[in-house]
Amino acid sequence: MYYKIGEVAKMFQVNTSLIRFWEKEFDIIKPKKNKKGNRLFTPEDVENFRIIYHLVKERGFTLKGAKEKLNQNRDKTIENAEIVISLQKIKTFLLDLKEQLDNLPVLTDQE
Repeated sequence: MYYKIGEVAKMFQVNTSLIRFWEKEFDIIKPKKNKKGNRLFTPEDVENFRIIYHLVKERGFTLKGAKEKLNQNRDKTIENAEIVISLQKIKTFLLDLKEQLDNLPVLTDQE
């Protein structure tokens, strides 16, 4: 399965120019190109973008700092990013659940 550059940009709510820029900056992103030259990203590329996005946009690393972090201990960095992503999903789920519970009608002793 391949994703077009617009689909990847939409996943991260960024411009396609940032996707192209990060592709040039980080050697872990290696999209395929079709005959027209369009980039086609694999699920692995998307996961690598997720890690870079986490480091740069969420943790505030510079591009140089993110590259160094990935080069120093790539496996640990990926593991930590995956843990944060999982925790964010759990938080979203719990907040949605809280909202649903808050919207339930209140029962009184007389009912």
